[in-house]
Amino acid sequence: MPSWCVHPQLCGSPVLNRVRALVRNTAPERRLLDINDAIGEVLALARHELRKNRVSVQTQLDPHLPCIQADKVQLQQVVLNLVMNGIEAMREIENRSRVLTLVSRNGSNQDVIVSVEDSGEGIDPTDLGHVFEPFFTTKVEGMGIGLSICNSIVRAHGGRLSAAAAVPHGAVFRFTLAALQEATV
Repeated sequence: MPSWCVHPQLCGSPVLNRVRALVRNTAPERRLLDINDAIGEVLALARHELRKNRVSVQTQLDPHLPCIQADKVQLQQVVLNLVMNGIEAMREIENRSRVLTLVSRNGSNQDVIVSVEDSGEGIDPTDLGHVFEPFFTTKVEGMGIGLSICNSIVRAHGGRLSAAAAVPHGAVFRFTLAALQEATV
């Protein structure tokens, strides 16, 4: 295991191997994908961190979503980063439940929408316009590249990633991807 690995259970995983490939500009491996399966695998991968940080997970995954054409591991990296950021955003929360909610649903234009919402402190409104910029971070030990990479991956798939305040507290990150017409899993 590499000495730089912060989360030993994640090192050597296909997700990280594909991120390394992304950084090296390797072409994505696009295939038909059931986004719910990809989300489930990410949650299994993050199970230890979720338990360790006393975060409960709620999922609302639409079982009738159309397929998307995507690089599964790259999209799993997006979801994993959003999940890990959500966990970190809730570390200091003691006066309410730490809840991470993942939702998948159909959009209005036959697209697939995935959202990851936490019950943390939320995002300062003045920071919302900057969260996807490279090297922008509000974390003491953050590098500011995770959300930038996520944004690049989603855009490379023809989608859009956004961030907003969650109600009544926390943050919600949402990405939208085009669905394949007349293809369901």
